[in-house]
Amino acid sequence: MRLPALRRVLASLTAAAAVTALASPASAIVGGTPVRASAHPWLAAVGSPLFFARPSGQFCGGSLIKPDRLLTAAHCVSMFRSVPGLLTVTFGRSDLVGRDGETVGVRAVRIHPKFRESRFRDETVLHHDLAVLTLARPVARPAVALGAPGAERSGLALGWGMRSVNDLLNTRLRAVPMPLPGDAACRRAYAGSYDPADMLCAGSVKADTCRFDSGGPLLVRGRLAGVVSWGYGCGKAGYPGVFARVADLP
Repeated sequence: MRLPALRRVLASLTAAAAVTALASPASAIVGGTPVRASAHPWLAAVGSPLFFARPSGQFCGGSLIKPDRLLTAAHCVSMFRSVPGLLTVTFGRSDLVGRDGETVGVRAVRIHPKFRESRFRDETVLHHDLAVLTLARPVARPAVALGAPGAERSGLALGWGMRSVNDLLNTRLRAVPMPLPGDAACRRAYAGSYDPADMLCAGSVKADTCRFDSGGPLLVRGRLAGVVSWGYGCGKAGYPGVFARVADLP
């Protein structure tokens, strides 16, 4: 759903081919409406100039948690650990086809030590799916506050991704309110593949995340509670999207 399982990349591939193989699986907002990036100055598009398939090279999202630290999904960036300089982080760009905003390089990639993959049907399940990027320099932007969902029944997701499984053209930042069905509903949907210790779920057939949304935020009461991770389809009945809990920071 979000970024399906990353394919193994042969050692003989060039760096550009490796980036394409990584990013081609990347997760978008289903049922959302356009918003301005200036309303969320801590929100970033994560990408690479070598990923030509998307404007701005974007394939994931991320959230600034310190002046030089960006939180994203581990599956977005795990293959860049030895080549962090191939990554870019762009703030303040509402439409990926533009050249506005602020683009910063990446100096280091830290993956959650317990990050791993398993399977649910034909979908990849991502455990402890969190990574922290160290930026090449601090940015003069507010960081997003972290939080954990309590009894709240809704959140807000943001992303530049696809509006449906067949939509490859969206480049606009969108936001969508999403219901939070709770852990019991997530267990009913995904059985033992759902682990409430490091996951939470949100969404419905009318409000979900999809491709090229991976790593982006789920806000609850204005605080970052989850990171777009995985799910079974986009807006598929009975299968809400699954987010990595930020309380499980690497």
